[in-house]
Amino acid sequence: MNMESLDFSKLVVPGITGLRAFKPPVEPQNLSNIVKLDSNESLLGPSPVAVDAIVALAKDAHYYPDTAGQPLRSQLAQHTNADPDGITLGNGSNDVLDIITRALCSPGDEIVFSQYAFAVYPILAAIVGAKAVQVPADVNYGHDLAAMAAAVTSKTKLIFIANPNNPTGTWNSIEQIETFIAAVPRHVIVVLDEAYIEYCNTETFPNGLNYLSRYPNLIVTRTFSKAWGLAAMRVGYAISDPILADYFNRVRQPFNVNRLALAAASAALTDVDHLEKVVSLTHSGMAQITEQLIDRGMDYIPSKGNFVCVNVGDAMQTTMALRAKDVLVTPLSNYGLSEFIRITIGKESENTIALDAIYSHLEMTVS
Repeated sequence: MNMESLDFSKLVVPGITGLRAFKPPVEPQNLSNIVKLDSNESLLGPSPVAVDAIVALAKDAHYYPDTAGQPLRSQLAQHTNADPDGITLGNGSNDVLDIITRALCSPGDEIVFSQYAFAVYPILAAIVGAKAVQVPADVNYGHDLAAMAAAVTSKTKLIFIANPNNPTGTWNSIEQIETFIAAVPRHVIVVLDEAYIEYCNTETFPNGLNYLSRYPNLIVTRTFSKAWGLAAMRVGYAISDPILADYFNRVRQPFNVNRLALAAASAALTDVDHLEKVVSLTHSGMAQITEQLIDRGMDYIPSKGNFVCVNVGDAMQTTMALRAKDVLVTPLSNYGLSEFIRITIGKESENTIALDAIYSHLEMTVS
């Protein structure tokens, strides 16, 4: 037997050799004494009716789910005024983005996205062997849509736009989005990633659903992980032309959304009051944090998400200092924003504890 070690780097897909495995923050064993503001989770958690739905189905956990997720797709169609045949379900919106990329892109294609955009976009490009085209952000850390449109070539297959964007919270206006989509060639697919859309007033904020009937090359993705409070359940979805959705569902793994998650999402959609309470409290918390940051003269990036990025000078040092005080935030060093931490909007008391910890650390650093 040849015991010579294998060079596995020659066996895996070439694009992934330069990637790093995702390493989430170390989760404390006991969250009861932790101020957890590092993962953009809902400040109230799921609706009680969603929890009840999970509990009621727990005894049936040995059964596979409805592979098509038809009941939830029908509900989402009513909720979004979309064709149910145009809805693709995923194990979180990350899964949906992966399905879209694998269905559309091959080696040699180009995928365009912005600097400081969601970290999964370049990973998806690497997995399928496509060229990742990162367009420099504008001066406010947001998507420069004019520059992104100019970056389109004959090889461009897919464009990702996160609106609002994670991790910066930046956003593009109705006029900017409409101008961009109209300018993109019809053979290029635009994915409007709206994971945080529930936190936005869609009368004054771009709503991707309004453009689907005019632009068949547009896909809108959303999730139940944020405002709906079902991050642990992992339910996301895409809305597209039904013909595109048919191709996506050929790529989608059978049973990719579990039985409990489907039930929880269906139940959550019926509790609009809970969603409105989450959004209202998040807006109040955002005002609480940003007003104090302004009073302290601290620099931050205005955000439409349920989080805000704050300039603390040294993101890693501040993050570790806060962790020692049982306050969890996210450093943005991996995004090239080494001075910024991202703070999820929590309950009023949590926001106060986090801000006090930041101020205390910064004062000690200066002294």
